[in-house]
Amino acid sequence: MMPKQSKNNKASENSAFRIPTSDFQSISISDLNNPVLFVGAGPGDPELITVKGQRALKAADVVIYAGSLVPEGLLQWTRPGTTAISSASMDLQEIVAGMQSAHSEGKRVVRLHTGDPSLFGAIFEQMVELQKRGIPYKVIPGVTAAFAAAAAIGLEYTLPEVSQTLILTRMAGRTPVPEKENLADLASHQASMAIYLSMSMADEVAGILAAAYGKNAACAVVYRASQPQEKIIVTTLKKLAARVEAEKITKHALIIVGKVLEVDPDNLKHKSKLYDKDFKHGCRA
Repeated sequence: MMPKQSKNNKASENSAFRIPTSDFQSISISDLNNPVLFVGAGPGDPELITVKGQRALKAADVVIYAGSLVPEGLLQWTRPGTTAISSASMDLQEIVAGMQSAHSEGKRVVRLHTGDPSLFGAIFEQMVELQKRGIPYKVIPGVTAAFAAAAAIGLEYTLPEVSQTLILTRMAGRTPVPEKENLADLASHQASMAIYLSMSMADEVAGILAAAYGKNAACAVVYRASQPQEKIIVTTLKKLAARVEAEKITKHALIIVGKVLEVDPDNLKHKSKLYDKDFKHGCRA
């Protein structure tokens, strides 16, 4: 059952749970309550967009997509005549102005972001600007690159008694990170970790991780996960920088580290209780 919506709760009104099955309700130019939809494009493979995201693209009149990150293959789900605008050269105000202009004309607008828009998507600042203008919006989540990368490797981030925590983070660069979230402190937990937006600093990243996990600890780099150019490198932290330099990988890739990478599939000691015949539970997944 859908939770009851509060008329006075702005966060609830903009919740992803409020997206109608039809994605866009029928509107006329006089009906301006049609929301701008922030849609997660997924990691790159056009078929890894959600069904709801695909429906939104099929119904859109205008799509403003993150052109430097979202492959144009995702636009195959739009109708002929849909206006597609790359935001690669646009600043925040230009993007918002584009959404506002299309919305004011009664058009159905999709703002298409790579992966899941809530993760390093810079969507909150866009939503704030839309709220200032009285423009409704909703969010359709997507598949983030960390999960496409795990699928490519055949990796489970949360193996019983090995790791039950996954940290998604990035190195501080032109965009700073809070002091308490510096990579060294996060690495000290020795949890499974997927590091975004940090390939240009691979040498520094490797040094920080080696201090926590050990220089001989296994790590992986997945370049353009799920896309035709996908490349997987499995190595150790002490060799990481040299490997990515040799492969000329400087962006569009994740660094993955954690004890789960070192588990021997031929000698799996720790298994989930979920499928243990002697373990009593209320349901089995």
